This record gives sequence, structure tokens and C-alpha cells, in this order.
Amino acid sequence: MREIILPRARSSEAKSRRDFTIIDETPDYIVVDKPPQLLVYPTKPDGSVTLWAELRQLLAFEIANAGQVSIVNRLDRETSGIVLVAKTAAAAREFGLLMQSHRVSKEYHAIVWGWPEWDCKTVHAAIIRQGLIARSAIYLKQTIDSGGNDAVTEFQVQRRFRKETTNGELFSLVKAHPLTGRTHQVRVHLASLGHPIVGDKIYGPDERLYLRFIETGWTSELARQLLLDRHALHASRLHINKERDWSSSLPRDLHDWIRH
Repeated sequence: MREIILPRARSSEAKSRRDFTIIDETPDYIVVDKPPQLLVYPTKPDGSVTLWAELRQLLAFEIANAGQVSIVNRLDRETSGIVLVAKTAAAAREFGLLMQSHRVSKEYHAIVWGWPEWDCKTVHAAIIRQGLIARSAIYLKQTIDSGGNDAVTEFQVQRRFRKETTNGELFSLVKAHPLTGRTHQVRVHLASLGHPIVGDKIYGPDERLYLRFIETGWTSELARQLLLDRHALHASRLHINKERDWSSSLPRDLHDWIRH
């Protein structure tokens, strides 16, 4: 039998090259802070950089020794924040069961248009893919409908502020705690309250902006209406128990947008 010799450890240089920050790591899992615009999984065979591919390269030693890369909580490309990744089959099973039993608590922070009249609000509104009940130009677009899957989100206003822009001057920073895990849940529920997330191409001012973006890419006209080139949503906390409780502060783009 031929012996395969592999490097015993990853260098600090290898970690620093990645387009994400490692928050925590054990032999069983790794927790990373994903930047906006980084795909989690490949969506087409065009060689795009993805978190999954970067992690497979980073964890090559572990994978060669019966490890794996199993992403537990998937984020949209434009969403930044905490991603939990299992490195072993046993950890993947454990986290999968915890997710199914709603024992993984997630929190998000979002910048939204307007000043909500409430400080705290719980939304109970079922969500379904819009194309299942009506014509939809956007396949992934979700909508609220009683025939959909139950969805519950708790919201709390953290800050109201004024900012002169080309599309509004009243904005708020809102914390969201989804109690269920439906596609686009936080985005859909905030839009249903009349406070869509700044930069949201699908649930923001006009869904046609998303279609225009697909055709033309980012333009000055899109910037005028959406204000940000990505939706202002950040996965800020993931909590399982006292030992496994991870947090991430607002990334620079959102922090600076609020301040300036």
C-alpha cells in the first residue's frame, strides 16, 4: 500500500487569503463570517468563487482524512454574516437534527426603509413561492399566502435615523429573529410590514429592478433607487448553547452607510 503524506497543519497565510473570516474552529466544525456577494454553493459551471469551494480547499487535509464540508445554514449571496459548517459526518447529523427541532437560534440585522410605528413586532404569515399561485417573472420570489408554509419572525427596532438619499430619508436598523426557516423569510416579512430592506432587488421598491439588474448589471439608475448594491441583511448571531454562541458585528459597508 502506498503511503500518502499530507501536510499536518494549515498555515496562517492560507487562512488569511480567504475571502471570509474564521470566527471559531474545532475538529468537528468551523464557523465563518461570510462577506456579501460571495456565493455559498455554485449555481452554474462558470468557475465562480464560492464559499463551499474555498472551504474544501482550506480543509483539504481534513477531507483527505474522512472529513467533509457540510454547510448547516445557507445564506443568500448578498447576505453577509455567520455560516456554520460541519467538518465531520457526526457533526453534520447533530446540527441537522438541531435545525429540524428548532434548537438553533438565528438573528439578523437589517437596514430598512422607513420608521416603523412599533418597537417590537411578531409576524405570523405563511410563505409560498409566488409562481405556485400566480404568474411570477422571478422564479425564486416568495409571497405571503395562507396556503404556504408557516413562518414566524420576531422584529425589534434597534435604531431610527435620517439620511439624505435619492430614495427616501427615513431608515431603521432592525433586529430579526426568525422562528422558522423559510426561503427569504426575513425579507418577505419586512416587506409585508411596509419596511423592505434597503437594496433588496426583489422585495424592495420594484421587482423589475431585479430583472433589469440581471440584464444590465449594476447601473447608476439602480443605485439611485436601491441605494445599496446588495440587500442590507446581515446574519449577526447563531446560538445553540452557552458553549456554541457566535456573533458578528455589522460589516463595514452597512456600518458606514448608517454613519454617513
